[in-house]
Amino acid sequence: MNRGTRITLAIAAIAASAVAVAAAGPRALAPATGGLWEVSRNAQGQNAQRLCVPDPAALAQYEHLGQQCTRVVIADHGTQAVFHYTCADGGFGRSDVTLITPRTLRVDTQGINRGLPFHYQLHARRVGECSR
Repeated sequence: MNRGTRITLAIAAIAASAVAVAAAGPRALAPATGGLWEVSRNAQGQNAQRLCVPDPAALAQYEHLGQQCTRVVIADHGTQAVFHYTCADGGFGRSDVTLITPRTLRVDTQGINRGLPFHYQLHARRVGECSR
């Protein structure tokens, strides 16, 4: 096997493993589960919005919830996952999601929505199961 073939195979293996990790979701958020989450802009939970979230990783694109976006995990270590996402309408964002406990997440997010910048921190707390 020549050097060029080995390099090509190595790149293919890295790409395949990256796709597998992205499909499985970030390990940092594995202890958190979908359900009913309260999301607020402060740790005390004031003015919290309740959302049924099947996958807590979706909170990474909170600014663009309900929009068609492609989300990619760009870092996954310890209790923190970093996401970059782009949306069909041209919006995009980058979010650092930190697992505080399996029922508590902190989301630092920034990006562009409707041509305007955003940057804020969210506190999310799982409060139960989604009602049917």
